[in-house]
Amino acid sequence: MTTVPEATPATAGETPARWHVGPLLPARLRPLDRSRLWTELVCTALLYWAYTLTRNAVPAHRTAALHRAHAILHAEQQLHVDIELTVNHVADGVGWLIVGMNYYYATLHFSVTIGVLVWLYVRHPGRYRSVRTALYTATLLALIGFAFCATAPPRLLAGQGFIDTVVVHHTWGSWASGDVASLSNQYAAMPSVHIVWSAWAGLTLAFLARRTWVRILGACYPVATFTVILATANHFVTDAAAGAATLALGFLIQRLLTGRPAYPPLRRNTLTPSRP
Repeated sequence: MTTVPEATPATAGETPARWHVGPLLPARLRPLDRSRLWTELVCTALLYWAYTLTRNAVPAHRTAALHRAHAILHAEQQLHVDIELTVNHVADGVGWLIVGMNYYYATLHFSVTIGVLVWLYVRHPGRYRSVRTALYTATLLALIGFAFCATAPPRLLAGQGFIDTVVVHHTWGSWASGDVASLSNQYAAMPSVHIVWSAWAGLTLAFLARRTWVRILGACYPVATFTVILATANHFVTDAAAGAATLALGFLIQRLLTGRPAYPPLRRNTLTPSRP
């Protein structure tokens, strides 16, 4: 009679050899349903390539972009929602505040979005593809908007009184003004990708983070970003509204593609401490 060896602790939960990816990668990064890292890098590269196409078309869009910005400002004045100039001047009156906002605009836009993506990839693999799909779809829609509806930011409108806070305060590192402006699309104000990305990051933390303070920070993040993009004269209120609508459309398309909502219903807090 053949005796079947008992499973030992070392082999009972062992991953089949054909799925083994080496000891250097933590086990939580190796579930079979995890989206492959190279696929994510390819998607990101394709989005950057699409952005480069819109950036290279900037010179041909300048006149139309300025015309659209003037039209937006006029429409907001008629509707009495043109708060951008007031916010811009009030914030510029406090030196430390506006310099901090300049750095916020230049850095958190990328770092927070990438950080939330990585956190989502590691901590919530079951939700990663759906939530990421909404972000990538909304970003692609925004790039299409840049290509066919180039719009100048308020700071580029001569004679309207807007302060380009990065130029005035010599803030280092902004992609919107100064020496690095040639690397960015200066007429990509409509819709606001800052709102698209910050609202996406905020919603993701609000729905998926376990700690209450992290969820509160997530909810506050897009509100703070909205204030910053007005204070630095980089966007109109209309641009922000268009950014929110673009993200909503991204989530709608994601739902149609995946057949399920990106986020689960909000959970009630439990007494058990846990990581975000």
